[in-house]
Amino acid sequence: MELILEQMPIVLPALNAGFIQTLKLFLVTLVGALPLGLVIAFGAMSRFKPLSLLTKLVIWIVRGTPLMIQLLIIYYFPGLVLDNPIWGSGEKGRFLAASVAFVFNYACYFAEIYRGGIQSVPIGQEEAGLVLGMTKTQIFFRVKLLQMIKRIVPPVSNEIITLVKDTSLSRIIALQEVIWAGQAFMKGTQGISGAIWPLFFTAVYYLIFSGVLTVLLGKLEQKLEYFR
Repeated sequence: MELILEQMPIVLPALNAGFIQTLKLFLVTLVGALPLGLVIAFGAMSRFKPLSLLTKLVIWIVRGTPLMIQLLIIYYFPGLVLDNPIWGSGEKGRFLAASVAFVFNYACYFAEIYRGGIQSVPIGQEEAGLVLGMTKTQIFFRVKLLQMIKRIVPPVSNEIITLVKDTSLSRIIALQEVIWAGQAFMKGTQGISGAIWPLFFTAVYYLIFSGVLTVLLGKLEQKLEYFR
């Protein structure tokens, strides 16, 4: 215990820096994936068959393969196969590649959630809107959207909590997120070697972050109860 207390002033700043990287990846993924998922959902529901079939194929591939494999392909494929390392080198390049992989992966999951939410709104409401002279765009934003949001908040919340933990997969391309920072003290860094407690301690960061998100998302669900 005494040794842990001595190591704390060195370990905690490193874990905090790693968690900042985790938090950045989480936020970038949400900001990119939430709107992109809606675009992909519209593509999947398009009446233009080639577009809808292509979109559904992409969704099937992304959802059917591990995110870890997608990270490796997106990061290494341009440089090793195409001889064009588009991501550059260093931490910024790894973060950019990880962001692209996470945004596209989660956008495909959100797309399916959006599609289910949109299609769950009774078709009669759209027909009523058309009778009243509303355009399909007006019907979507004024009639369907808020009802869809109420229906998709629980599954989207589950995906968001999953995203918190999935950010740890980015260490496969050496992104220095919080688990990478904790594991570094096992291998030897900043004068500390063979210390396993920092790796275990990273779980505290995930628990606190997930707990805060669970409370916030729960409050959001309560505010949408008026749609019942």
